[in-house]
This record gives sequence, C-alpha cells and structure tokens, in this order.
Amino acid sequence: MTVWDRPEPPLRPVPLDRERIVAAAIALADEGGLEAVSLRKVAARLNAGPMRLYGYISTKEELFDLMVDEVQTEILPEEQPGDWREALRTLALRTRQTALRHEWLADLLGGRPALGPNGLAVTEAKLAALDGLADIDTVMRAVETVSAYFTGAIRREMANLRAERVTGLSKRDWQRASGPHVTKMLATGRFPALAKAVHDGTDVDAETSFTTGLEWVLDAVATRLTPPPA
Repeated sequence: MTVWDRPEPPLRPVPLDRERIVAAAIALADEGGLEAVSLRKVAARLNAGPMRLYGYISTKEELFDLMVDEVQTEILPEEQPGDWREALRTLALRTRQTALRHEWLADLLGGRPALGPNGLAVTEAKLAALDGLADIDTVMRAVETVSAYFTGAIRREMANLRAERVTGLSKRDWQRASGPHVTKMLATGRFPALAKAVHDGTDVDAETSFTTGLEWVLDAVATRLTPPPA
C-alpha cells in the first residue's frame, strides 16, 4: 500500500496530520536542504514524539514523495494554455521557478514518475498539451525529452548556486580566480574549440540560457508532430 492509499490514524494528543508534517518538512528543507530533514527533526518542530510520525509516514522516502507532491501545486498554472508550446513552456518555467524557491526539489526531480495527485496532474498537463497532435508514443517521447531538458538544466543551475554559497565566490569571482589556469591551458593549443568559446562566445545569465535551450527543444519537438490518421 502506497502512502497515497494508506489512511491517516485517528487524532491523538498534539494533533497531527500529513499536511502539518509535510509543511514542517518543507520548511526544514527550505532552510537547510534535504540533509536537514529527518522524522526526528520534523517531530521536534511539531513538538511531537518521533514515533508519532510513523503512524502517518513509514520512511523518509515517503516523506520526500509527499514534499515533492506538495510543491508541485506551485507548478500547475491556474488555466492550461491552449497552445501546446505555451503549455509546455509554462510548465517548464514554473518548474524552474519552484526549484528556485525550494532548491532541494532539484535533487528529487526525474526518476520514477511522481504518483501523488499533484504529480499526476502535472504529468496529465504535459500529455494533454500534445493530445491529438501525434500518436501517443510520439507524445510520450516528446514529453520525456522536454522534461529531461529542464530537469538537467535546473539541476545544473542549482549546483552552481550551491557552489557559490560553499565557496563564497560568485560566478564572476570564480572566473577571475580560475582565469590564469584556463589561460595557460588554452595557450597549449590542445583545446581550440574551447578557446573559441571562451574568447568569442557570449556569456548569458542562467534564465537566458534556460529559456533559449527550452525553445530549441520545443522547436525539435515541433518537427515530430504529425497528427495520427483519423
């Protein structure tokens, strides 16, 4: 029986429910990442004994599933755009914005499909955006491709943000500190394509990089959309 199917126990002293437990866990994760989340710490924040939580959640993995499902309410737009590109673009951008508010989400994106009600609703919205525009296998591969792009891009962006905090160096500071080594390596002539990128390429911010890549992926999807025969 999954956490989604298992009923909650009746209320006892210090009333608890999964909603309060998940809210406390999200607050801990927002403050200190997933490593800051444990059933013991969540119980302490709720002024309850740790064993009380096991009536609601069996494992930390179940708790993570519930946390992801809760923040996915922030991904779904109030209304589904009519245009398929705008629908997928909106879901991708809202996923990035949600991850910027909850950095730990990047660590839990991808993998097996999310089975909570909100996770299923997000998947439904992706598939519905392309419904009728191609055969179902093409639709599924298209959704997988778009999702793989923005999951990877978001994880890379979160990794860079964490590196800034850990090192205390901004992207520009890190580039300055690494400059002498990079200059020396490029001077060997062993990396001509990289040298061209460093010297001639345009440096863009994370949002521009994300949206540009997303448009290219959507362009590729568009070439595969051929409505199935009636």
